[in-house]
Amino acid sequence: SGEWLLAWTTTPWTLPSNLALAVGPDVDYAVIEHNGRRMILAEARLDAYERELGDAERVGTVRGSDLVGRTYRPLMAYFAGHDNAFRVLAADFVTTEDGTGVVHLAPAFGEDDQLVCQAHGIDLVIPVDGAGRFTADVPDLEGLLVFEANPVVIRMLKERGVVIRHETYDHSYPHCWRTGTPLIYKAVSSWFVAVTAIKDRMLELNQQIRWVPEHIKDGSFGKWLANARDWTISRNRFWGAPIPVWRSDDPQYPRIDVYGSIADLERDFGVTVTDLHRPVIDDLVRPNPDDPTGQSMMRRVPEVLDCWFESGSMPFAQVHYPFEHREWFEQHYPGDFIVEYIGQTRGWFYTMHVLATALFDRPAFSTCVSHGIVLGDDGQKMSKSLRNYPDPMVVFDRYGADAMRWYLLSSAILRGADFSVTEQGIRDTVRQAILPLWNVWYFQSLYARAADHTGTERTDSPHLLDRYILAKLHDFVDAQTRSMDDYDLFAACAGIRDFVEVLSNWYVRRSRDRFWAGDANAIDTLHTVLEVLCRVAAPLLPFTTEAIYQGLTGALSVHLTEWPTSTDLPADPALVASMDRVRAVCSAALSIRKAHQRRVRLPLAELLVAGDDVAVLDGFTDLIADEVNVKSVRLSTDVASIATRQLQVVPAALGPRLGSATQQVIKGVKTGDWTVDGDRVTAGGIDLQPGEYTLGFVAPDNVAMMALDDGAGIVVLDVEVTSDLEAEGVARDLIRLVQQARRDAGLDVSDRITLSLGVDAEHRGQITPHLDTIAAETLATGIEWVDSDPATTSLEGRPIRLHVERHTI
Repeated sequence: SGEWLLAWTTTPWTLPSNLALAVGPDVDYAVIEHNGRRMILAEARLDAYERELGDAERVGTVRGSDLVGRTYRPLMAYFAGHDNAFRVLAADFVTTEDGTGVVHLAPAFGEDDQLVCQAHGIDLVIPVDGAGRFTADVPDLEGLLVFEANPVVIRMLKERGVVIRHETYDHSYPHCWRTGTPLIYKAVSSWFVAVTAIKDRMLELNQQIRWVPEHIKDGSFGKWLANARDWTISRNRFWGAPIPVWRSDDPQYPRIDVYGSIADLERDFGVTVTDLHRPVIDDLVRPNPDDPTGQSMMRRVPEVLDCWFESGSMPFAQVHYPFEHREWFEQHYPGDFIVEYIGQTRGWFYTMHVLATALFDRPAFSTCVSHGIVLGDDGQKMSKSLRNYPDPMVVFDRYGADAMRWYLLSSAILRGADFSVTEQGIRDTVRQAILPLWNVWYFQSLYARAADHTGTERTDSPHLLDRYILAKLHDFVDAQTRSMDDYDLFAACAGIRDFVEVLSNWYVRRSRDRFWAGDANAIDTLHTVLEVLCRVAAPLLPFTTEAIYQGLTGALSVHLTEWPTSTDLPADPALVASMDRVRAVCSAALSIRKAHQRRVRLPLAELLVAGDDVAVLDGFTDLIADEVNVKSVRLSTDVASIATRQLQVVPAALGPRLGSATQQVIKGVKTGDWTVDGDRVTAGGIDLQPGEYTLGFVAPDNVAMMALDDGAGIVVLDVEVTSDLEAEGVARDLIRLVQQARRDAGLDVSDRITLSLGVDAEHRGQITPHLDTIAAETLATGIEWVDSDPATTSLEGRPIRLHVERHTI
């Protein structure tokens, strides 16, 4: 009808292949007159072309739906007369955010273009060969690489006066990940597996697989299955496994033969087949049995198989099933366990699942661990070509192989998250996981040697701390066994880290006096705990545990032992619950100290613990007092007189479950319309689930208080410091200085010393009442007062003179 339709493209080289134009059916298009031409473009894009069309006159408006179905004269007439082509089509991907609101369609070079054109019966034209160069179908560009053709196409169109605007437009473009060569999208004839025919069954069989982490089952893998399309399994390459299909070279006598074995090939072609690869396999040619003239030949199709098809065939192909090992395969399929990164939900995991469903109607694997992407220290995907990661050999030499192993196994990568590998992270692993375990072993060997006592495995010590750590070990073995059975290595690492923390910073630290005294119960208990701990941690820290186990037991290898069972260890759930609460109380009290800048060696008057179940702390108050350095510990069930309970909800957790009802919950919390009844928490009349809320306490500003993590109670510390308390704190600080001096002098832990001390008068007055304690703690046979000059160290920021010397009889 004479108008010019303004279309836009970022790939000028595809314009010779234009077969249609797409508009948004609900978009309003402006009709304008400019330089004697009547033009059409999206109304919303007029301002974007003000420079070129600023003096144009608006003469009308047309709805996109009214343009649909109209035909146009092609811009470049190489394919004029192509069936059903050169029409305006409706497409939901057309926007008015850029361009002109009219999209040029070249169905051979874009998926959206192809789908729209297919729906309207427009067949492809492909004037570009496999090397990305134009064919004789476009004589003006024949032989040109498509990217080289861009300026030629633009020049041709400008010479014809049909370019409104030519500009540079930056956007992401696909490149070969190996060579960096730019790639193009191009339609290629392919062979497919009809995945859509078995999609429902694939979804059903996926429910039989145990996924770690579990969310992948119905998450990334389940969604990929639900949206699965037919799988193209052919590739246009020379190298690869040739597709075993022979086809007649004469379409008048069509025939397709698909071969399933070498024997079938040898039967039909009458030769011995020893090489299944190109070019040898392509030489197998025979007359078409369906051609009575004898002229047409059966020739192998040129494509090779996608390597993922071969990867998906691994479970049966590895044993040459069904030609060999049938019985073995039936007994070993599906596989018990596989592991790969999360991208394989669309790769190896997927292709195995497709073929297992199609061929055997069962999953290809029973358990799958899918980890996140390993990133380099620059946050990009780890790459050999980029070398964006610490040199593994340097890491092994500097930190040990266990450090790298633990660093990865204990990271969020085993929860499906991406994870950057950095040297700092590996260094922290040594400090946080490996050194604490090694230090416990060193401590045990040191004091066992000092006591001339070889540790033995036994679990009958009556001491409270020994009973606790053995019962804790019982629960630890149970939990670790569950984690390993569930393939949850992240949880297994967390379990080891938590147990070593209890062992090192609670049991060993609280038992130091007993080890100094050569207590056989303590030495034997720690020996037993380390022996079991090494067996549990061996799969995760193989070299560290091997060294400890050999030194501890003299055995050949920890890896030749049996996995421990909790039945060999004493269980005491009541003691574990009580001592864990003791540890929680002490941790809270120490946090209050830190917040109020009260050093641990400074004694304080009182600690109050209040809660509904403080009865579990009966009998442990002396232990708590000693640990947090207070004179007394008081237990109370009257929390309300000290603090007010507080409920906080987590909207991000509530939203997915409650939707709009989340606001009802939030309003209930704000107005006080909430209750706590045991484990049941209700707000705004709606029951809340764990993870959707936190329970805490609020105290007056003058109260040094902290709530326990589980919301079971509060801890209140009297932080007032009297002169007597300050003096005792000074004495304890001095004890620390003497112990450091002992170490600096290279003394053995059991050596007695004489102590020379020079302090000012104020410090002497503070220290004198505590001389017996100082002597007992430092194994000093006597304390000699000397002049404070020259000073050798400082106490509370003031110079003092301190000297220790081994006492000899």
